[in-house]
Amino acid sequence: MFWNLPTLFTWARIVAIPLIVGVFYLPWAPAEVNIAASVLFVVVAFTDWLDGWLARRLNMTSAFGAFLDPVADKFLVCASLLILLEMGRVSAMVALIIIGREIAISALREWMAQIGASRSVAVHMLGKLKTAAQMAAIVLLLYDGPTGVALPHLSHTREMGTWLIWVACGLTIWSMAYYLRKSIPDIVAKSR
Repeated sequence: MFWNLPTLFTWARIVAIPLIVGVFYLPWAPAEVNIAASVLFVVVAFTDWLDGWLARRLNMTSAFGAFLDPVADKFLVCASLLILLEMGRVSAMVALIIIGREIAISALREWMAQIGASRSVAVHMLGKLKTAAQMAAIVLLLYDGPTGVALPHLSHTREMGTWLIWVACGLTIWSMAYYLRKSIPDIVAKSR
């Protein structure tokens, strides 16, 4: 189903990505741009939860929705990381690790589907934890302002976001290793 309500929210997430990127090119004060981008990101990221909940609640799950949802997430994360990289708020190594993992795991999932072993790369809690850490870090890095909390070394969202994006990188590598390890027996069995 291309146009049911949950899938429309997924499409909206994809369509909103240029809005998040475009905010950084508006002639606004940097603080206003940061607030607008972070709020847009939170709203758009919320639709990830919402479309899945609606699909299950309204019994509108579909193969197309299952395909499009992770694609929308990857577009959102990659576009945001590229903007953050351009602004000097994340290192190239972080962007390379996260984007590289997304490409590698997408290719692995496609390959495993072709050999009839998609279950070995089904979504795992480790991948969900990685996504949550990435999303939280991206919001903090997009906002890039004072936290209003007097914590040593965590008085600015960039510091908190940088710490969290490195945690997300660790989870990214760990989850990639997990998926690769789970799929190796199927790869070996199918290559005989």
